[in-house]
Amino acid sequence: MSAEPHKKESIRSPKGMRDIWGDEYYRYQGLFEKAQEIAVYYGFQPIETPILEHEELFSRGVGEHTDIVEKEMYSLRTKGGDHLVMRPEGTAAIMRAYIEHGMHTIPQPVMFYHGGPFFRHENPQRGRLRELRQFGVEVLGTQKSIADALVIRTLMDILEEAGLKNLSIDINSIGDTDSRPAYTRALINHYKKHVDALCPHCRERIKSNPLRLLDCKDERCAQWKTDAPDSVSFLSQAGKQHFKEVLEYLDSLNITYHINPTLVRGLDYYTHTVFEIIADRGTDSADEKTQINADGKGADSADGKTRMHADEKEADRKDMAGLAIASGGRYDNLAKLIGGKKPVPAVGGAIGLDRVLMMPGVKAPAPRIMKKPKIYFIQIGFEAKLKSLSVIEVLRKAHIPIIQSLSKDSLSAQLAIAEKTAVPYVIIFGQKEAMDQTLIVRNMENRSQETVKLAKLSEYIKHIK
Repeated sequence: MSAEPHKKESIRSPKGMRDIWGDEYYRYQGLFEKAQEIAVYYGFQPIETPILEHEELFSRGVGEHTDIVEKEMYSLRTKGGDHLVMRPEGTAAIMRAYIEHGMHTIPQPVMFYHGGPFFRHENPQRGRLRELRQFGVEVLGTQKSIADALVIRTLMDILEEAGLKNLSIDINSIGDTDSRPAYTRALINHYKKHVDALCPHCRERIKSNPLRLLDCKDERCAQWKTDAPDSVSFLSQAGKQHFKEVLEYLDSLNITYHINPTLVRGLDYYTHTVFEIIADRGTDSADEKTQINADGKGADSADGKTRMHADEKEADRKDMAGLAIASGGRYDNLAKLIGGKKPVPAVGGAIGLDRVLMMPGVKAPAPRIMKKPKIYFIQIGFEAKLKSLSVIEVLRKAHIPIIQSLSKDSLSAQLAIAEKTAVPYVIIFGQKEAMDQTLIVRNMENRSQETVKLAKLSEYIKHIK
């Protein structure tokens, strides 16, 4: 019996991953450059860690009983027998680099910014893909509360510079090693009273990762979250003071925040401050701010299409409103969890770039390091083609990027491409221009044009940009 013929699969990117090109690439590039610029002004320096890391780094640092480790990591085994994973998050890798390179010997704190792709095998949803892109900042080597505020301020600045408005902070303190055990016991006791009504995941979380009970989105568990014990009530005196200082810094910066007692970000390495930066909640809660006292207690017509477009934009806004677009917290326990000899107090946070660029009203800055071309270079005739690369070199040295189709010969074909790319200017280099050492610069908006000497081209282009 003959084997069934192999069915050819369509060639496409894996689920939850995608290609980024054209204008979308420049939007990512511009946002990343703006984030870099702001981070540098606050004193952060760049670091890049490998996309592949040892699996143990995350199972020990993030926690064996977290969704990231149990369900979401892309893992592989090398020919040498190493168990590696594609990095699911950035914080553990930054701490690994700090320890590996002996950064405790340089002046503290050590401040880094980082970014790039991260990978989680989860169900893709709006603004959350299996290959996700983030930009993060980390402050390692200090337990001072001002470092927590610095991280939040930096991330807020980046988002505001991207045009996002009505941002607010959900913030909480989940305590330190002195206060966490008592809070965890109280949480377990509360949920055990309702164990038969809980979803299967939460029945398991009671044993393996109690803090994650508060992360559950299942409606069966929602009612028990409302009256669950709040972590702030269990803070040690040092924990209360730290949290109080963080909130005072946010007050001084006029940053809107809301103390969310169910916010725990249930990764094993978090201590003290945890936060999420939330997209526009709407008018009901945009100005909401809760204080904390010294004891640590929480206080169809002609314009039919226009209206339809506005309605769609409003639907998009409501769809994205209330989403966390950045998050982070303090992770004083991480160094010890991954095998460090001494604890390293640290705090950090990261922005989900994919989700930010999907937000209505976002204005990704134009990239500066990698500029979007504004000129289409057209050559006509063999003599011009011979000299075209030399002309492009003149423009390159003047830092003027272009689009070109040197393989084309027809003027009309090249002009058609220029029209499609919507560049504002075209340079035409023909036989006569090649002989005269000149070029024609055409304004594609008003169709005016001017003949320019090749020797003065770069200065002319810089003037019209």
